[in-house]
Amino acid sequence: QVQVVESGGGLVQAGGSLRLSCTASGLTFDDYAMGWFRQAPGKEREGVSSISWTGRRPYYADSVKGRFTISRDNAKNTLYLQMNSLKPEDTAMYYCAAAWYARTWYARALSSDFGYWGQGTQVTVSS
Repeated sequence: QVQVVESGGGLVQAGGSLRLSCTASGLTFDDYAMGWFRQAPGKEREGVSSISWTGRRPYYADSVKGRFTISRDNAKNTLYLQMNSLKPEDTAMYYCAAAWYARTWYARALSSDFGYWGQGTQVTVSS
């Protein structure tokens, strides 16, 4: 059974930084693309970033490009999202997800590409 667990959320002032972590078990982590998504109250879920199973050529949404960095440590089965220069509009529940299929990645962050989801970690940015 695949389990995805996020951590690292919290409350931060605008301009601050947070690093989210995500561990995935029950799959061969280094064979799966991973992604970060977020959903703010009253809004649709948004793809933030994704990364291939090799860690090369990550994808970023325009809204976070230049501020967020996705990375992975396959030896630790862990995905990260370093978030810098945070803005109040970054406030949301952040979700980590693993792709439906091994060695499949489309250089985008669409929810439909990802089949295994965590419960989310809340990020709140105060102004």
